[in-house]
Amino acid sequence: MIVDIHNLYGGDQAWDSALWATSDDRVRGGSSQSCLIVSDTDKTHGKFKGHLDTSTLGGAGFASQHSRGELALDLSSYEGILITIARQHKADGKRYVLTLKDELPSPRKDGRETSSISWEAVFVAEAPGEIKLPWKVFKATYRGREKPDAKPLDRGNIKRLGLMMRSFFDEQNGDFALDMTAIAAYKETSAQRNNADTNAEDDDVNLKSGRFTGQERKAQWKSLFCGLI
Repeated sequence: MIVDIHNLYGGDQAWDSALWATSDDRVRGGSSQSCLIVSDTDKTHGKFKGHLDTSTLGGAGFASQHSRGELALDLSSYEGILITIARQHKADGKRYVLTLKDELPSPRKDGRETSSISWEAVFVAEAPGEIKLPWKVFKATYRGREKPDAKPLDRGNIKRLGLMMRSFFDEQNGDFALDMTAIAAYKETSAQRNNADTNAEDDDVNLKSGRFTGQERKAQWKSLFCGLI
């Protein structure tokens, strides 16, 4: 059971599109486009949407939104990132990427940013619900390819968070839309962590919202009978 949540976007605070900046493959001559839109009424959810075009760059392409400016997030005491998918979300079957940076790229003479290492966690939002992304699923990448020799992510100094739709080298393209109510950092009970550590068959994280592994289901019932939830 999750016992501590630190909302980064949404949740107990209003979504604000002004806190996000666009970074699409148009900076490299591509044709993809994205935006993050917020309801003008209640501002309780944000939608990351756009169109991924892979024809212009010969199978490559990306469309992304990232936090504006420089963050100063100390998430070292948390277990990972939690994305809450809104009830109005319509599954599109696409793989989304949540990105983190602990160093911001330096600008080039033309004002564009240089490429730099990102830490990426891939997920598919099949249904409304929570998607947990523990730190172990974040992989260091450089221009979309894994970089196994990168230094560990400095979780105590997160400077940028982003959402990306990329082609995975021409494996997906077209329209996309992801409705969220919150992006947060989370902690779990030590009992749940110990349970996960002692059950090797459930070591692989379930990244699809609305789905629960057998061990997660057992843990929920156990907690219910113990009066914890």
